[in-house]
Amino acid sequence: MATMTIKKLPNDLYERLKVSAERHRRSINAEVIVCLERGLGVAAVHPEDLLARFRSVRERARDLYVTDAELDAAKRSGRP
Repeated sequence: MATMTIKKLPNDLYERLKVSAERHRRSINAEVIVCLERGLGVAAVHPEDLLARFRSVRERARDLYVTDAELDAAKRSGRP
C-alpha cells in the first residue's frame, strides 16, 4: 500500500475529519480513506442510461403485479 502525506491541511478541515472519525468510530486515517473512496469511487451516471435501466426492469416485472383479490386470498388462506 502507498503512503501519503498531506501538507498544509487547514485546521478546520482536520477538526471536521477528527469529529467524523470519532462519530464513525474510526481512526482519522481510516476516515480519510473512506472519504476518498466515496468521493472518487462513485462514477457519474448519465440520466438517459439510468432511465433505460429502469425501463428494462419495469418491462421484466410487467407480469409480477398482484391484484387486491389475490393478495386478500393469500392472506386468508389457511385461516378458519
